[in-house]
Amino acid sequence: MENEKLLYIHIPFCDSKCNYCAFNSYTNLNHLKKIYFEALKKQWNVEKKDIDNIYTVFIGGGTPSTMPISFYEKLFSLLSPYLSNTKEITIECNPNVSYEWLKEIKNMGVTRISFGVQSFNKEKLKFLNRNHSPKQAINAVENAFKAGFENINLDLIYSTAMDTKNLLENDIKTAFSLPVTHISAYSLTIEKNTKWEGDFSKRKYNEDMEIWFIEKIKEKFFQYEISNFGNPCLHNLGYWEGKEYTAIGAGAVGFKKCKMKNEKLKMKRYYTKQDVYKYLKNPTKYKFEHLFDEDIKKEKVFLGLRSIVGFDESILNEEEKKRVDILISENKLIKKENRIFSKDFLLADAITNFILV
Repeated sequence: MENEKLLYIHIPFCDSKCNYCAFNSYTNLNHLKKIYFEALKKQWNVEKKDIDNIYTVFIGGGTPSTMPISFYEKLFSLLSPYLSNTKEITIECNPNVSYEWLKEIKNMGVTRISFGVQSFNKEKLKFLNRNHSPKQAINAVENAFKAGFENINLDLIYSTAMDTKNLLENDIKTAFSLPVTHISAYSLTIEKNTKWEGDFSKRKYNEDMEIWFIEKIKEKFFQYEISNFGNPCLHNLGYWEGKEYTAIGAGAVGFKKCKMKNEKLKMKRYYTKQDVYKYLKNPTKYKFEHLFDEDIKKEKVFLGLRSIVGFDESILNEEEKKRVDILISENKLIKKENRIFSKDFLLADAITNFILV
């Protein structure tokens, strides 16, 4: 369908703020939860005019599981006319979520659940300022399976100062013992506007250990993107394939075709207000980023090379095609029916910079 879109919904509320977290999330705004739905509704009523059907939904945060079931009853009532052909609905959760909440959210039609586990090591969880225990993480996954979820993801974080091969191997063994169908594994990054901003002592720089960790996960789960393993998340695949996506919520980012009359101006991103108070005041006040042909080309190459998506060779000019041929001869890229794929997703940045000099 022409107007079949991905939908991202951002929930900015959290019970606690992790030391490394740079997401748009807040622990001191819980009093705004009740009125947050009205702002989402107002924004949705504007955005839905461009939508016939929702292909996938991803509810992220923040911590979506901090919201009561009554909030999601209203939310899905709002979306239901557009969900008849939806292929996947994902929600992110903290491992301290209750079985009752999981059961009710499953009954509303959510098909995929993602737990922010990060580690099964008690000391590492404390180091990261996670607010759950290893036992809660294990119970959460088992409860989700018991509630009927067949598509379960858990996040793991690596390259922290605490990591050793033994610690990471124990995390992987525990993850493998659970009924999960997907693992997202993220290397720790020290980012601005986090508690650890500028403190690089919190990260361990050990490339051999990073590669080893990824290879261990690949022993059980298929790697389809640089940080993702297992049954592919259709929503994220849609991002990497360059599909349009609608985004609602404070600090959400959308991506859609540009209607301005300019041959080279193809797409635009829109950014809602990050500040929750400002978003509540005017949820449809956006900042725009306009993307031209060259911008889109770079994104297609970069996102294609860091995943199984690849990219179509026809988007390149002759000089760029020659550089691709060099990389094929060096066994770094593969060509299949005019699509180019990377043999090592970790090299996506370097290869993109080489092709698009």
